[in-house]
Amino acid sequence: MSGHHTNEEMVDQCDKWRGLRVLVFTSVFPSAAAPNAGLFIRERMFRVARHVPLVVVAPVAWSPVDWIVRRFRPGFRPMPVRHEVMDGVEVYRPRFLSVPGVLKRLDGWSMALCCWPTVRRLRRSFGPTVIDGHFLYPDGFAATWLGQRLGIPTTVNIRGSKDQLLIGTSRERGLRRALQRAAGILAVSEQLVRDVARPMGVPEEKVAVVGNGIDLERFAPKDRAAARARLGLDPDARVLVGVGNLVELKGFQRVIPLLPRLRERYPKLQYLIVGGSAQQSDIRPMLERLAESHGVADCVRFCGPQPQAELPWYYSAADVFVLATAYEGWANVFLEALACGLPVVTTRVGGNPQVIESPDVGTLVEYWSDEAFGEAIADALERAWDRGRLRDYAAMHAWERKIPAQLAFLAGAAKGN
Repeated sequence: MSGHHTNEEMVDQCDKWRGLRVLVFTSVFPSAAAPNAGLFIRERMFRVARHVPLVVVAPVAWSPVDWIVRRFRPGFRPMPVRHEVMDGVEVYRPRFLSVPGVLKRLDGWSMALCCWPTVRRLRRSFGPTVIDGHFLYPDGFAATWLGQRLGIPTTVNIRGSKDQLLIGTSRERGLRRALQRAAGILAVSEQLVRDVARPMGVPEEKVAVVGNGIDLERFAPKDRAAARARLGLDPDARVLVGVGNLVELKGFQRVIPLLPRLRERYPKLQYLIVGGSAQQSDIRPMLERLAESHGVADCVRFCGPQPQAELPWYYSAADVFVLATAYEGWANVFLEALACGLPVVTTRVGGNPQVIESPDVGTLVEYWSDEAFGEAIADALERAWDRGRLRDYAAMHAWERKIPAQLAFLAGAAKGN
């Protein structure tokens, strides 16, 4: 949904939403223990909570052997508090048994059974009219199982590669069950409909598409000189920045080998990598070795994970946002960069073309061509971008334009429409 809404339209919309009570079900959600997990879900659903009552059930994976894994990976499965109130929204975090390795194929059933007491209690005390599950497996599988047994219509959200990569695996059956049981399916990009919903045989009328949005107050340009001074960057340097978890999917390892040639043209080149390890992996040691072997260790800076309040300083200090990703459902970082007046160079994969729709805001490169991607970066560094136009483009994706469609989708599912 796009465009602004008149007061009369909003009143009509609110009539459609009246009585809606949403139980969000997702294992990917921020906490003090993992503050950057699932921010994209919180941003969307807490805005929904400004219009209708909402509660969150965020299952937490646990097993008796986790302490052994933490000896080698200290950040593995951090344990958040079981219940808290965030921005006026209650968040419950029941534990579910999830044994690393081959037994993870049982996560869907384990999540459903372990969350049964919490969700059943909330059916009585909160009275949800719809359960909104995020990601298909194991979350969507568990959410739809619970909804079916408790008589609550359940929606599932297709969000990215996590869903697509399970097609053809032992967990595909769980994906199909979630899609079959769901009262409605929401995808964050048209590409996910083509890559996940259609191959799974989902009827077209069952699917809605609502892309992610951007908070224009939080993500706004900072003074470039001030941003570079704050980060200790040379005022005359050419600066690239990439933001994301340090996993192979994001493609930082594809950018580093391009730097020697770029540095021949831009001797003061700097590449800022903003992000930390994810639960599934941490490729920072590999990236450090790669930078060393290509002789660019001095121009690659690992900035670690940053809170959202700090990210505009990194975007504003840079010349180009670069992400050589292998797949994305809908990458919020593109909108964050654009809202801060930063052009984007990325790959033509997944939902990226739906976010970077115009050559006026960035460049899409076919996956994967080292030479073409390097040239795209160089061209972007040379081009005189209209920074105001970049922000205006991001403004077309402001959250205020997205949430009415999200509410309409949930209300329709709750009423069986």
